[in-house]
Amino acid sequence: MSMPAPEYSVPALDKALDVLELLAEAPEPLTQTEIADATGRSVGQLFRVLVTLERRGFLVRERGGGYLLGTRLFDLAHRHEPLRGLRAAALPVMHELADEVRQSCNLAVLDGDRVRVVAQVESPADFGYRVRVGALFDAATTATGEVLRGAAEVVRADALQHGITDVVVAVRAPDGATVAALTVPYVSTSFSTVAHDAVVAQARAAATAIGLRLGEVAGADSGVTTR
Repeated sequence: MSMPAPEYSVPALDKALDVLELLAEAPEPLTQTEIADATGRSVGQLFRVLVTLERRGFLVRERGGGYLLGTRLFDLAHRHEPLRGLRAAALPVMHELADEVRQSCNLAVLDGDRVRVVAQVESPADFGYRVRVGALFDAATTATGEVLRGAAEVVRADALQHGITDVVVAVRAPDGATVAALTVPYVSTSFSTVAHDAVVAQARAAATAIGLRLGEVAGADSGVTTR
């Protein structure tokens, strides 16, 4: 007779994770009572959890008593070595790209079945389309997701934002694996000073440059100089 697998549960941790996941999706701060109602727990059960999360910087409490996420999770995510190396390699190139094409650009990676934006550079022009760092999108329905799942390049009208053409190019590591997607959400207006075809060419060059810099970053971390 087989025995059921043991369940290892840490109630306080479950409560904390429920709170963080709830607030990550909430469009506005939530009070203790609203958090308790949404998680199916009492205010008393959550009081110590909320106090601890606030003390550790995971939550911030507004003057009105509502809680929202602090920056602690963001800080921890950006300490993760692969992401830190990727951003270090990409950001200088992305700033040059934005300056050259007069458009914003962003960098994203796969996060399960979704796309997560990990870096963003604003357009130097008076107009542009920005995407929040940390934002999540469905990988199955976006041009960025298509590139992260294998396509080398996708250029097509954005499915959600009218007037924007997504120019997405794969960023490949030295071993050829796709590690990120570089996206220029091209805003086509009478003020656009760089032609669409030129933007596509510049995005390709930038993605290649980021891939080369990834090799340099890896070599520096390991004490090996790459050529």
